[in-house]
Amino acid sequence: MITKRLLNVLGLWVVLSVPAPSMAAPAMALGYAPKYPAGFTHFDYVNPNAPKGGELVLSGFGNYDGLNPFLLKGIAAAGVSDLVFETLMEQSLDEPFSLYAHLAEDIQLAQDKLSVTFRLNSKARFSDGAPVTAEDVKFSFDMLKSEQAHPLYRFMWNDIKRATVVDARTVRFEFAKVNPELHLITAQIPIFAKKWVGNKAFDKVVTELPLGSGPYVVDKYDLGKNITYKRNPAYWARDLGARRGMFNFDRITFKYYTDDTVQLEAFKAGEFDFIHVLNSKQWARDYVGQHFDNGSINRKELAHRNNVGMQGFVFNTRRALFKDKRVRKAIALAFDFEWSNQNLFYNQYKRNTSYFSNSELASSGLPKGDELALLEPFRAKLPPEVFTTEWKPPTTTGSGALRDNLRKAKELLTSAGWKLQGGVLKNAQGERMEFEILLAQKAFGRIVEPFAQNLAKVGVKVSYRTVDVALYQRRIDTRDFDMVVNLFGQSQSPGNEQINYWHSSTADQEGSNNIAGIKDPVVDALVEKVVYAPSRAQLVTATRALDRVLLHGEYLVPNWYTPVHRVAYRKNLAYPDKLPLYYGVDAWMIRTWWKKP
Repeated sequence: MITKRLLNVLGLWVVLSVPAPSMAAPAMALGYAPKYPAGFTHFDYVNPNAPKGGELVLSGFGNYDGLNPFLLKGIAAAGVSDLVFETLMEQSLDEPFSLYAHLAEDIQLAQDKLSVTFRLNSKARFSDGAPVTAEDVKFSFDMLKSEQAHPLYRFMWNDIKRATVVDARTVRFEFAKVNPELHLITAQIPIFAKKWVGNKAFDKVVTELPLGSGPYVVDKYDLGKNITYKRNPAYWARDLGARRGMFNFDRITFKYYTDDTVQLEAFKAGEFDFIHVLNSKQWARDYVGQHFDNGSINRKELAHRNNVGMQGFVFNTRRALFKDKRVRKAIALAFDFEWSNQNLFYNQYKRNTSYFSNSELASSGLPKGDELALLEPFRAKLPPEVFTTEWKPPTTTGSGALRDNLRKAKELLTSAGWKLQGGVLKNAQGERMEFEILLAQKAFGRIVEPFAQNLAKVGVKVSYRTVDVALYQRRIDTRDFDMVVNLFGQSQSPGNEQINYWHSSTADQEGSNNIAGIKDPVVDALVEKVVYAPSRAQLVTATRALDRVLLHGEYLVPNWYTPVHRVAYRKNLAYPDKLPLYYGVDAWMIRTWWKKP
């Protein structure tokens, strides 16, 4: 939900659209001047004249059990966050981290950078017509940072001490310390009406119709099966520059499917209008045929410049089996990406080689210059390879490469105290090495199976199990797994969310994104260097150093990524001529596409 920033300009980390950072401004960016001037009419990546009307039908996967997207327990309905709730400022998708006036018409960062003040737009209204007030903003923040909300909000806004109502339309947030990005992510707090919660405990507000300021309201729903949103005809922001050309459908419906094959056939049969295809086999073999030949369905690969982060088979290092890095590294040697890419993925993917893949933030070579200087004080606490060996994922390019990798894996496992006994790998206590890979989609089974077969060759027993989405999420949140597939998404400028991913303080927190259970004082220190970096140059240096240490920690088996979004859609849908630079295709589609008249 949170995204980020760039360069150091004139010695200031924050450059607003006015001369002094203590003055109010309708836009802000982290380290550079915002692209769009005050009073701009629309973003470049929208069609300001897009026709309004029609219904968009989309698919959801699995099920949902509530309408409150801010809780740890349960799964909220698709679309509710983006269609019903809004933030104080709106982020541009063609800049690294720029925000523009929305619920707040301007922002004022204090001279000492220890507080930020927002002035609300007098026209801002909730869907029931009531004005959005500073009291609603404070209440939203207090609820989201409470123990009743999902813990990610507490991690993200840990350095915000309090919100104070200055007057009916003015709210001030006070900070515990100077944090270069904190005022920006404060501007991204989702706002809801205080009356939506009323006197109930926030975590008990589950199926009450949400009351936000967004362009849509919930029209009807069948819990877990479908949900329909309808346009609010009195939407307050429809003529703002940060909204013109957006949210063009009168109605948006999500239909849920529990099987991706059924979902595909439903799409071909016309049950919904658009799909973001994540399965490479389906994309290569199933998105063909009559409907595509006659033009009733379009098939496109849309380029992006996103920092794609890292996807991988993640070890739960809380498990005794995975506490030894040698074991983790040995298991990684058994994954044959090259074979999978050729035989399963139709050569559509690139290998993840960084926790910040596809960006300048990725480490490479050996540490040098400022990065080496940053790592040097930690040398005694780091493995020597951080300084002497460039980390690369195992490869099977070349004759006999897989056999060589499995031989190295055996050597590592032997050094870690595991020995083959009758083809079975056991430790000194006679316990067999075995673990389960937890999956949410059956399609991943074809990828896991050859991985498991390779591990069987060195005596490791691997099973895999597919469960429904709700149980899958619950088991991840409660750390009830051995290994899972996870994507650690990244923005163009990483910041506070890195605490949630890697910091020791989040390792034992239920619901955090520190899925691997990393507890490393060096990682902690480097995360803080990233979060509090005073310039873009220092941010890049700290991120590369963090990346390098995480890679050498062998916390996962790297997967793959693609630099395009694969989408299929009905011929009566259209999208703007200009694509944004940094975007999630599903949210962008809902915001900027339209139905042809």
